[in-house]
Order: sequence, then C-alpha cells, then structure tokens
Amino acid sequence: MNRFVAGAAAGIAAGWMVSAHAADLPYGSRAPYTVNQPLNAYSWAGPYLGGNLGYAWGTVDNNPTKPSGFSGGVQGGYNWQTGPIVFGVEGDIQATGANDTFAPWKFSNPWFGTVRGRAGYAVNNVLFYGTGGLAFGELLGETFGLSESHTTAGWTLGVGVEFGLLPNWSAKVEYLYVDLANSPFTITGASNGIQFGVVRAGVNYHF
Repeated sequence: MNRFVAGAAAGIAAGWMVSAHAADLPYGSRAPYTVNQPLNAYSWAGPYLGGNLGYAWGTVDNNPTKPSGFSGGVQGGYNWQTGPIVFGVEGDIQATGANDTFAPWKFSNPWFGTVRGRAGYAVNNVLFYGTGGLAFGELLGETFGLSESHTTAGWTLGVGVEFGLLPNWSAKVEYLYVDLANSPFTITGASNGIQFGVVRAGVNYHF
C-alpha cells in the first residue's frame, strides 16, 4: 500500500503543476448533459472515449520477480454532473510490457483491464477525482521452456486529475493500484498473483 500512497502523491503533484495553466486556457462551451450547473461553466457531463500511455511496476506473490514496463490502452466512460460534483463510470483495457526474470522464473503481465466508478470535484475545467472498482488481467509464468498463464480478477483504487483543454478535449494524469487474485501455478508449485501500480497520462474526446 506504500506504493499506492507514493503513486497517489505523485499523480496529485503532477496535476497541481499544470492546473494553474490549464485553468486559463480557452475551452469554449459544448452542449451539457445536465442542467444543474451554470451555463458558462465547463461541462464534464456525457460520454467520452480516449487513450493513455504509462508505466507499471509491481510484485508477484510467493515469487521474487518484480515485473515492470510500459503500458498503453484505451478507455471510455460516462459522467454525470451536478454543480461541481462529477460522478460516473469508466472502463479500460491495457496492453503492458511489464515483466521480470529471477533465476529460472520469468513472470509478466501481458494485459489488464478495469471497470471503475469515478467521483470528483470540478473547479470549472479542472477535475480532481478518486476511482475504484473491478480489475482483471493475465499473469504469465515461464521456466525451463515451459509456460503457464492464468487470468484472474481483483480490485483497483486510484486518484487523478483531468483538465478540460478545448470544448471536446481533455487531458489527465492518473495513478492506479491494481491487485489481481492468486491462482495455483504448476510450474512454481505455489499460488501466484500480481499487485502493481501504474502511472499514466491520457487524453479523452467528449461527445
């Protein structure tokens, strides 16, 4: 959980560094999906779709490997807004290059995805939010030419900050902590699972 705290602090710090500039950028207006906000305020409500790039690092239960590597994927969701309060749902799917080798074992996390709730507070075109929900993904183990793969589910928690840059475009910085459940691996003779943090930056198009 120390990784969660450190990653969360890093994400919030990165957000504060650029929030002052983002707040002054012209973003115009678009048709809001809610009536409970001033007409001249930035609207976070409605559907969106985007992509992200980041870096993941973690540990494998009952094994000394510590997979890490770059990740990237797509996300989509829907926001509701009432005044400065924004809440919604988001799903994403990620490909990752996270892997590590120790002695005869190699473990990697080729992909993962999440389905999460989001809730936050908007200061006009700057949105601070927390997020959490279901996680799922693959853990691949290899040793002496043998490989074994398990897909399991788990949970995720995170924080982020998102900036409205143009009427239909926003950018975000986000940290997630992901814990995927253990499953028995024949090649290790143990129950192995993966926990990892991921810091990522992304863009969204709001419809």
